[in-house]
Amino acid sequence: MKKFLNGFGFAFKGLNYAIKTQLNFRVHTFLAVVIVCLGWYYNLKSTEWLWIALAISLVLIIELINTAIEVLTDLVSPDYHIKAGIVKDVSAAAVLIAAFFAIAVGLIILIPKIFGNAS
Repeated sequence: MKKFLNGFGFAFKGLNYAIKTQLNFRVHTFLAVVIVCLGWYYNLKSTEWLWIALAISLVLIIELINTAIEVLTDLVSPDYHIKAGIVKDVSAAAVLIAAFFAIAVGLIILIPKIFGNAS
């Protein structure tokens, strides 16, 4: 049981690292809070909350994976190497795609509510 509980400590340590060192993670977290506040203000339906939660979670999870990949790449390739750069670029592209998905979800759900066309 102690090993199981220690796992939570390691996970929170990783989350703390991302918050302290990764500007993009902090930006995504701030935007997530803004979207949650807007969702609360516009009284989203359960299904809308599920899409918002999925989009936010996806972006934050992939941002954490991107951070892990970047740190590992820096460890194994401290000097510049073209393939290390590709690894980092592809990892960042995954975050970009997730962010585009989240933007689309947010716009589809919130634009009709903001402009009063909610059905």
